[in-house]
Amino acid sequence: MNRNDLRHADINLLVVFETMMRERNVTRAGERLFLCQTTVSSALNRLRTMFDDPLFIRSGRAMEPTARAEEIHVRLGPALEGIALALSCAREFDPRTSEETFHVGLCDEVEYALLPWLMQQLRAEAPNITLVVRRVDAWQLPQLLVAGDISLGIGQAQELPASAHCRSLRPVQPMLLRADSAAGPVSLDEFCRRPHVAVSALGKVTDDVDRALARHDRQRRVVLAVPQFSALPALLAGSDMLAIVPDYVAQAMARVEGLRAEYAPLPLSSPDLSMAWRGTSHADPRERWLRGCFARHLELQPERSLALAVA
Repeated sequence: MNRNDLRHADINLLVVFETMMRERNVTRAGERLFLCQTTVSSALNRLRTMFDDPLFIRSGRAMEPTARAEEIHVRLGPALEGIALALSCAREFDPRTSEETFHVGLCDEVEYALLPWLMQQLRAEAPNITLVVRRVDAWQLPQLLVAGDISLGIGQAQELPASAHCRSLRPVQPMLLRADSAAGPVSLDEFCRRPHVAVSALGKVTDDVDRALARHDRQRRVVLAVPQFSALPALLAGSDMLAIVPDYVAQAMARVEGLRAEYAPLPLSSPDLSMAWRGTSHADPRERWLRGCFARHLELQPERSLALAVA
């Protein structure tokens, strides 16, 4: 096919194809594209005629792609990204009137502690946009970027795809969270003696805190591991349990949930909170605006946030 033949191609069909490659299910593809199942099935029939191949074969509840479909997808993905970028650059972006939908990934602690403030700022600058948030961790973030499910993600970035861009937003200072009313800060001996709650999406009961304690020939007792930070206030209330959380989580919980936040009784590592985004959206004016908002409102001075957390 030469470029003149593109006049007969329907880009809408190619978008359906790419979505089917991700979802492997007609119903889910329709939901993602806001199309009914009949419309997606009709598009698949036209695609099969276009490429002279079955493209997807039913296997249980899934639609598995043929070898030909896999080959087409490898070439089609970058081409559609290029078309989307070219179209976005052809028009101006005004956040005050835009009705764009942005798909972003946020780690659990950012969603809990920073998203409410961030949404206030985004609503003030762009009242008509829609923000669709996916929960991500360090391992899911690269996968969702590669798949195109999100255009940017906030969290601890690890092993990003080669085409991705990354920007450090701020160091994350771990803080100790407690609900008891005992006077004075928790000592290292008490820290090791009292029970702890760990937060881990993967169900791990050891983390950087335990490694830091091991360097001092100490250890703590983790009695509970939960997958998300929002469970902590109810769990800590009325107990002697302790939790180590990022400074902005400590700030939010100490302010809203009535918990107490203080510095941990030993030095703990301060990993960076980072923003990563797809290379194909780097020049997109819409995405540039969104990244600017995230950076502007999340690059807080650590000293200020720590002072608020401890106050």
